[in-house]
Amino acid sequence: MATDTRLRPPAPAATPVPAAARRGRRLRSRLGRFAVFGAPGLLVYGCFVLAPVLLSLGYSLTNYNPFNPPTEFTGLRNYRLLMEDEEFHQALKVTVQLTVMLVVLPNAGGLAIAMLLDRKGWFYNAWRAVFFVPVVLSSVVVSIVWTRLLADDGVVNQALGWIGVDPVGWLSDPTLALYSLGVIMSWQMLGFCVVVYLAGLQSVPGELLEAAAIDGAGPFARFRHVTWPLLAPALTINTVVMLITAFKAYDHIQVITNGGPGSGTTATVAFVILQTGFTANRQGYAAAMAIVMLVIVATASAVALKLLQRREVEL
Repeated sequence: MATDTRLRPPAPAATPVPAAARRGRRLRSRLGRFAVFGAPGLLVYGCFVLAPVLLSLGYSLTNYNPFNPPTEFTGLRNYRLLMEDEEFHQALKVTVQLTVMLVVLPNAGGLAIAMLLDRKGWFYNAWRAVFFVPVVLSSVVVSIVWTRLLADDGVVNQALGWIGVDPVGWLSDPTLALYSLGVIMSWQMLGFCVVVYLAGLQSVPGELLEAAAIDGAGPFARFRHVTWPLLAPALTINTVVMLITAFKAYDHIQVITNGGPGSGTTATVAFVILQTGFTANRQGYAAAMAIVMLVIVATASAVALKLLQRREVEL
C-alpha cells in the first residue's frame, strides 16, 4: 500500500552554526593538534635552550662564585669590566680570525672537491665517504692526531727535513699556531661542505647545462652562469654552519695549544669563557661573556643569513 508523503510533517530546517562558533571549533582543533605535536618540542626547547640562557643572563648580573658566597647583585658591572678586559678583546680578535679561515677554507675546498666527485660509480662514492669520515670523528681525537703530526719532531717536520727544509714550529710559533688551528678545523669540517655542495650539484638540472653548452658556453662559463647561482642555498648553509662552528671552538684549542703559545695567541671567546668560569671560578663574569658572545653570534648569523638569502632571491 502506497504511503501518502503529503501527510508527513516537514523536516525541521538545520540550524545554521554561527561564524564565531565555527572559528572557535577550528581554534580548538588547532590547539589540540599543537598540544599533541608541538608542545613536547617546545618544552624541550624551553628546558634546554631558553632556561639556560635566562639563567646565564641572571648570573651575569651577579658576582656568582659557588666557592666564595654570598652571591650579590652587581647590575651591569660585569659588562662594564668586559669593555676594559684586554684578554676578552684579544679572544674576540682571535675568534674573528679563526672564523674567517673556517668560512673561507672549507667552502672553497669543499666546492672544488664536490665538483670532482660529482660523478657516478663506486669509486666516487668511496671517496665521498673518505672525505666525510673526519666530520664524524671526535674533535679530541682529531686534535691529538694533528698534535702528533705537527709537533716539532713530528711527521710533517721529518718529511720537510728529507727535502732539506728546516723544522717549522707549526704549534709552538705564536705567528703560526692560529693558522695551524684554522687548517686543522677546516680539514675536519671539509667533508660537511663537500656533502652539502654535492647535494646542490646533483639538483642542478642537466637540461640547463646542455642548453648552455649548445649555446657555446665553455666549462667555466657554465659553472659561473648556471651551476654557481643554483648553489646559492648550499653556500648559505655552509657559511652559517661554519660561522657558528668557529665561534664555539673550544675542544681543538684546549687539546692542541691550551690557548698558547704565549699569552692568548689562540684563545677564542669560548675558551676564555670556560677558563674564567671553571678555572678561575668567576661564573658571574663568565656568564656575562657568554651573553655577549650569544648576541654577537646571533647578530652575525642573522646578517649572514639575510645577505645570502637575498642573493638566492636575486639569482
